[in-house]
Amino acid sequence: MPSLKDLRVRIRSVQSTQKITSAMKMVAAARLRRAQEQAEAARPYAERMQRVLASLAARMAAMPGAPPLLAGTGRDQTHLLIVATSDRGLAGGFNATILREARRRIRTLLADGKTVLILTIGRKGRDSLRRDHAALFHDSLTEIGRRRLSFEEARDIAERVLALYQSGTFDVCTIIYNRFRSVITQIVTVQQLIPFAPPPGAEAAAPADTAGAVYEFEPSEEEILGELLPNNLAVQIFAALLENAASEQGARMSAMDNATRNAGEMIGRLTLNYNRTRQAVITKELIEIISGAEAL
Repeated sequence: MPSLKDLRVRIRSVQSTQKITSAMKMVAAARLRRAQEQAEAARPYAERMQRVLASLAARMAAMPGAPPLLAGTGRDQTHLLIVATSDRGLAGGFNATILREARRRIRTLLADGKTVLILTIGRKGRDSLRRDHAALFHDSLTEIGRRRLSFEEARDIAERVLALYQSGTFDVCTIIYNRFRSVITQIVTVQQLIPFAPPPGAEAAAPADTAGAVYEFEPSEEEILGELLPNNLAVQIFAALLENAASEQGARMSAMDNATRNAGEMIGRLTLNYNRTRQAVITKELIEIISGAEAL
């Protein structure tokens, strides 16, 4: 049975932890607001960009002059997986869900006889996947958006991926990240970046009065796609990183809120145990005093 001193030390320790988790919750809440605003502001542009490209791609995919980013290499052998996680932990199941989906996809591709390359964004993804798939690693990036995520960082990643694609390093590129829905809900999303894949429901989303319209493009579709496809790659990576940042802060806020409440419950149980132990010690001392007095 722990002594009164041990219980006091334990209570003070849990109280200190509660102060830390409460402070982290408030910091995450402040960062979540900014990250959520950025993610929601980027969604319309990224979605509209995909719709425009989907409309052009439907006409150009089967043509001989289709850009490589649209038509692909003609093979499906080497897959580059971009796994976007966080640099820091204490975010609940945020990183675990992304890594679980990444491992499942890696196993599926390897079972089909494909070659897999891994590019991680975030220290947690790098450290976790290297333990199991060190031989598949191509590169890892950390401290992306440490202060504030910028489009230049996403463009640098896109240029790195484009250079690999143009050198024939891979055939298909896919990014895995968490899409923000709410503080307690983040959706694991797998999005193919190269070759360009129209988003689900892109055709159904077209307005009914313009579905059968015929457009004339100036300059030609080839030139437009040649300019838009690399830009779209950077835009989609930027949107994915913004969604990931908002999801990370939401998951951290939820996890720290749970930790703070759990610490409060533990303090209550320890305090009750401390009071009972103290009462037992006082009762024992009184019995000893009374017994001694009666013996005299």
